[in-house]
Amino acid sequence: MSRLPEPADMSHAMLIGLLMHLGGSYDMPADALSVDALGTPDGTFHAVELGVLEDGQVRLSVVPRPPGDDAGLTIRGGE
Repeated sequence: MSRLPEPADMSHAMLIGLLMHLGGSYDMPADALSVDALGTPDGTFHAVELGVLEDGQVRLSVVPRPPGDDAGLTIRGGE
């Protein structure tokens, strides 16, 4: 298995992976990026959770951002 991106690059890597899986682009309403949808102009109240499913797939979920500078990032089973 290839190495995971550095923690600072993880959200960007998940977005690119998701878009590539969807064929490279995804159409959504512009208000999906509004402050009402994101919580703040830059979405800092939210985090992306990466979970590994039993069948080997991964699930990306939006969750409340945990407190602290590391945003709750935990990498298990890696190098």
